[in-house]
Amino acid sequence: MSDSCHSRHFSWLMKSCFPNPQHHHPQPLHRSISRHHHHHTTISSLPDDLLLECLSRVSSSSLPSVSLVCRRWSRLLSSSALYDLRRRNASIYHTVFVFSVTDSGLFAATLRFGDAYSWRTSFIPAGDGGEGFRGPLSHSRISAIGRGIYIIGRREMVRYDAWTGALTAKAGMVFPRKKFAAAMVAGRIYVAGGAARTSALEEYDPVSDKWSVVAEAPRRRYGCIGAAVDGVVYVIGGLKIGASESEVVPLAAGAEAHVYASSMDLYDVEARGWLRSRAVPSGGCVVAACAAAGFVYVLTSHAVELSFWRFDARRKATRKSLLFKPYFVSSCY
Repeated sequence: MSDSCHSRHFSWLMKSCFPNPQHHHPQPLHRSISRHHHHHTTISSLPDDLLLECLSRVSSSSLPSVSLVCRRWSRLLSSSALYDLRRRNASIYHTVFVFSVTDSGLFAATLRFGDAYSWRTSFIPAGDGGEGFRGPLSHSRISAIGRGIYIIGRREMVRYDAWTGALTAKAGMVFPRKKFAAAMVAGRIYVAGGAARTSALEEYDPVSDKWSVVAEAPRRRYGCIGAAVDGVVYVIGGLKIGASESEVVPLAAGAEAHVYASSMDLYDVEARGWLRSRAVPSGGCVVAACAAAGFVYVLTSHAVELSFWRFDARRKATRKSLLFKPYFVSSCY
């Protein structure tokens, strides 16, 4: 990749940014004078702010090619300023991403809302000499920061660029984990649970590409789910590990998993401390959970019954005696 851009690259883009001088300016009166002062204007001579305006109007299908023009364009494409401009120009669309990890590589499927609801798939082969993606990225969790989708595996992590489709290796977690909770707050990723030998809560900084332990969780969980609302990380459900001596369930690597953890542990990122834990109504196993619009939604299973609950996680909301609200309860036979 070259360090500078030339006018032959994306000539259509340059023409859209600059009007034809023959259409807007009369011929000079003195040809001899204009001959001495004539110079060519190229897109590489544009300042960053004007070039960002041009790049913000490039179609989504052309973004992978744009990133290969030169290092400067690749750097601008990764800037938060371009992301804000494209969002302001309504060039960012709600999209569903689905990933499948295999020994040979990574399959990515995207479904963009409003695009005739058609799936588009791509394949990224694994590098030579390795064991593929399945081993390092087994039992992975996904967290998104801007246009970057981080696939967090047990031992390694990769970043998938939602605009260009490029895959970049990133630093792995401090402690290996399986079936852990992951959530994003203020541009950083937090993980907890999924480890039998530690209750550490880890934080990932994408700028420095480093993981660090920021706190110890109140309890160890396995198979938990992560969510985040209003600056608070929620570690939800799973199995209790090493908490008591009753109702022990055997677990791999000599650990002991006990009864279902029908509760949520809350970590305040700004205050750097744990808040009071919350119990999930009806008990049982937390099947799924997510956060949306200031609420945490939890689906639980107990014997032959399923229940769906909504937890009001808004800090400034008027607190009521019942923060959990039932949505439905159904029986399965």
